[in-house]
This record gives sequence, C-alpha cells and structure tokens, in this order.
Amino acid sequence: MTAPDSSPGLLRQLKGAMDTVLVVDVFVVIAGALWFATAVVLHSQKVEAPLELFQRLWEPLFTPAIGLLMGAALLSGMLGWWQQRGQR
Repeated sequence: MTAPDSSPGLLRQLKGAMDTVLVVDVFVVIAGALWFATAVVLHSQKVEAPLELFQRLWEPLFTPAIGLLMGAALLSGMLGWWQQRGQR
C-alpha cells in the first residue's frame, strides 16, 4: 500500500517530464521549419545536401514531432474544455 502523498508527487513529476518533452518537441519543430526554409533557399542556389538530409529525416524525426505537438494541443484543448464544463 502506498502513502496518500506519493500519488500527487508522482503525477507532478510525470507532468513535469511531459512538459519538458513538449518544450523540446516545440524547439525540434521550429528548428525543422527553419532548416526547411534554409534548405529551400539553398536548393534555389543549386546546393542540394541540406534539402536531401531534411527529406531523409522527415519521416523518422519531423513527422512524429509534429504529430506529438498536434496531439498535445488537442489534448490540452479537450482538458481545458472539460475543466470549464465541470465548473458550470
């Protein structure tokens, strides 16, 4: 049997870890967008390597990062709606 105070502390730690992951995720998505913009400009200058690397990283890195960000935004919106609904 666990102590009554251990559960809120664990939930707080879990929320803190999730917040950290989401902050890192936001920066990954922003860096990806900047990288893509730079790669497109360089592509117009006939420098192909940055765009090719971006294309190779699109599926394994940027697609999940964008999906996680969108999922977190939807979940946050739903939880906010649920909390407001409960306060009525």
